[in-house]
Amino acid sequence: MAIPCSEFAEILKDSYSAYYSIHDNPGELNTELPIAFRADYVARDERYWLTKSVKIWGNEKNEYAYVFIADSFSPELADRCMDWALEDGLPRVKPHSEHQCTNVKVIFIADSVSEETAKAVQKKSFTKNYKFGLHGYSNLLTGITDLGTEKTVTNKEGHELVPYFKKLFAARA
Repeated sequence: MAIPCSEFAEILKDSYSAYYSIHDNPGELNTELPIAFRADYVARDERYWLTKSVKIWGNEKNEYAYVFIADSFSPELADRCMDWALEDGLPRVKPHSEHQCTNVKVIFIADSVSEETAKAVQKKSFTKNYKFGLHGYSNLLTGITDLGTEKTVTNKEGHELVPYFKKLFAARA
């Protein structure tokens, strides 16, 4: 039994709200694209020796997840959404010596997904190194979920989304 897009979007938003800051005003983000919300994850780890003034190391990992919801996506619309997410997410990156990575994650949720759209999402790739990788990197993680068949297709970097969506579908059952 297929789950409605709006209901699954709320499940996804609730799941992301545990660790991410949710920005759910789509009109503020972009009005032409079917964006539901953006979720920001910012993490910083540090180690000290005796006191905080003697820092041993620091590490930052960030992620900006863009969730798009529609009945179906054409390959052109999916490509426009991914390009827009990169344009919006990359200026948020602040590379420095303790920056490890900042990923831009694009998630598509649709009632049905055509084979051409799934291939377009699967082929999309983007990687950027800052100062030859010494100041970190950025990747594009993409995934599209067909709510009718409960199938998720991702690009190479977004492979972590498949088990994540399987858990969401299992929790709903």
